[in-house]
Amino acid sequence: MCGRFTIVFDAETLLNRFDIEDIPFDWREIYNVAPGQKIPAIIENKEERRIGQLKWGLVPFWSKDEKIGYKMINAKSETIQEKPAFRNLFTRKRCIIPADGFYEWKKVGKDKQPMRIMMKTGEPFAFAGLYDTWTSPEGEKLHSCTIITTKPNEVVADIHDRMPVILKKQDEQLWLDREKFDADLLQSLLVPYDHDQMRAYPVATIVGNPKNDQPECIQEIADPSL
Repeated sequence: MCGRFTIVFDAETLLNRFDIEDIPFDWREIYNVAPGQKIPAIIENKEERRIGQLKWGLVPFWSKDEKIGYKMINAKSETIQEKPAFRNLFTRKRCIIPADGFYEWKKVGKDKQPMRIMMKTGEPFAFAGLYDTWTSPEGEKLHSCTIITTKPNEVVADIHDRMPVILKKQDEQLWLDREKFDADLLQSLLVPYDHDQMRAYPVATIVGNPKNDQPECIQEIADPSL
């Protein structure tokens, strides 16, 4: 699964990298993004990209209440066209979630060592996601999302049995295009990212607590397994 990630780059980098005109909320760097938080997500409408904040943890429009969201932070790519919560969203409600790294916990003896996985270049990238809008009994709307996962590449396989789908930059436009739908083509994008372009390194155990959101979360530490 993907349960924590990082967004450590400034607003100008976001605008340039993801071809966005403006940000309608106060942008800030986040060192320890956790489920249940509002996260930035990008959609496309009439060939124009827009960014907004969605609650991480999908609440389908047909849900009785929003508690289901904590169980739906991820969607498995292998079953995305079968599960009732995801199959309709796959056709029309696809989004990308900007990030520059994610955390997974590696088993080291009896302990678990948090690892941060990122591009070797340090550049931002995009998770493939789905989104939906749920309306409460009181009429309040909740916009939420889920991050799609796939089998791990060689960098992640030593740490965890799943990894988030990271789209190639040239495939982001295809994923966002709501006017064109080719299920087989879109499904072909949901694969492990090229391991040669990624690296993983150990970080402090403070990332285990989502209240810790500071630069120390991403600082590399000595590998305890050595």
